[in-house]
Amino acid sequence: MSNGNRAIVIGSGLGGLAAAIRLRARGWQVEVHEAMDQPGGRAAVFHRDGFTYDAGPTVVTAPYLFEELFELVGRDMRDYVELVPVDPFYRVMFPDGESFDYVGDEERLLAQIERFNPRDVEGYRRLVQHIEKIFDIGYTQLADAPFQRLTDMLRVAPDMLRLQNYRSVYGLVSKYIKDERLRQVFTFQPLLIGGNPFDTSSIYTLIHWLERKWGVHFAKGGTTSIVHGMVRLLDELGVKVHTSSPVARINVEQGRTTGITLERGETIAADLVVSNGDPSWVYENMIAPEHRRKHTDRSIARKKQSMSLFVAYFGTNRTYPDLAHHSIILGPRYKGLLNDIFNRKVLADDFSLYLHAPTRTDASLAPPGHECFYVLSPVPNELSGVDWETQADEYMDRILTFLDKTHLPGLKEHLVSSFSVDPRYFSGTLRSRHGAAFGIQPILRQSAYFRYHNKCDDIEGLYMVGASTHPGAGMPGVLCSAKVLERVLPDLDASAQVPVPGVRVGARVASDAAE
Repeated sequence: MSNGNRAIVIGSGLGGLAAAIRLRARGWQVEVHEAMDQPGGRAAVFHRDGFTYDAGPTVVTAPYLFEELFELVGRDMRDYVELVPVDPFYRVMFPDGESFDYVGDEERLLAQIERFNPRDVEGYRRLVQHIEKIFDIGYTQLADAPFQRLTDMLRVAPDMLRLQNYRSVYGLVSKYIKDERLRQVFTFQPLLIGGNPFDTSSIYTLIHWLERKWGVHFAKGGTTSIVHGMVRLLDELGVKVHTSSPVARINVEQGRTTGITLERGETIAADLVVSNGDPSWVYENMIAPEHRRKHTDRSIARKKQSMSLFVAYFGTNRTYPDLAHHSIILGPRYKGLLNDIFNRKVLADDFSLYLHAPTRTDASLAPPGHECFYVLSPVPNELSGVDWETQADEYMDRILTFLDKTHLPGLKEHLVSSFSVDPRYFSGTLRSRHGAAFGIQPILRQSAYFRYHNKCDDIEGLYMVGASTHPGAGMPGVLCSAKVLERVLPDLDASAQVPVPGVRVGARVASDAAE
């Protein structure tokens, strides 16, 4: 099947699917192999008791990154996926009963800041000016730029110093914002990509401006509808997504990948392999040590993995119309709780929660008159030694009891569906080292050049996309990691390119009719 043009993508998370589309648009012959029984990776879906539960990410930002994937092959994303804006982006709830609607409209945002602390209005204005400069460098210029060499990092180091990226997210925000509750409002975002706001580089404050610039959206039908839209597109392009097809080994000969071997024993030849798996797990478990000069077991062990998650999914036979689509429910401790999770690695008695109520935007995800939710609690990864076999049910009950007494009155009485996942799901089903939910942490010494490289240093023809690679976790991050491939992939000779339906090689067209 190969004329020097065959590519295999391991994993069908959003990064893997985006990589497959980009490869196909460049004329590669592509196939995708997914270990799970469905595509999506972390963006999989659970169907239980008539409810549709997104397994993972639900906050869609920078939708243009999805749109351009479809445009690359002459399609319109709106024919595959419907995105709708969410307002507020998040409702942040404090233990004292106060709440803050985090929105994109500056006038509404400033009015709420003034309600908490009038002097922080001007501080926020100055903070945003600073964040915009960080965004212009850290996102606009660098999000899809490869960092393969140390010189790539040294070239941007002066800008990083000038913009104070040596500060943490919390440290930079605190320079401008004095009210502690407002500091929490504008620093929780790194948690959505696996980072502790007290350790994560302030370069990640750009998330705030990214949300302000493009808004926060939700996909009708859930994030799974994006996955299935991308898979449908790949099918139209002649790309097969094989599910229940776990890869056991990436094959290497004389420093170059020759393809993969599946767990069922089949060997498949390829000229190029893109892995969407957790690089820590992939290097340790799928590539023989003799082929890994840089990514040795010792170097992998030194990397700081992100926290894990406990996620409770549940449905009710009543609705809660006053609830926002996205709620951040902060507990009595902020720094102390995060220290327990990230550094002490202990399961604390208190918690902060992210409550997702998708039926607020799309009632079709639950039976009529019902509502579905998931609630996410950051917890330490498996280095904590927590025995989730014995702890999971009790932790689930603690969360549901808390919600029943606070934000979802009558929850337990009206509960008709419930289950949970914990770090075992991330380490087992998703093959993530130590059950880390977001790969390696986004601290400064694990950012840009210091993250896993998109082009493998040790093996020719092997590439990496996903949360642990540059630029990082979150939907924009993993989509941009596939975009980086455009800068590091070899070009195919015209004679080797496989025609893409509806697209002239090297040109974008609206449809076959444009030919």
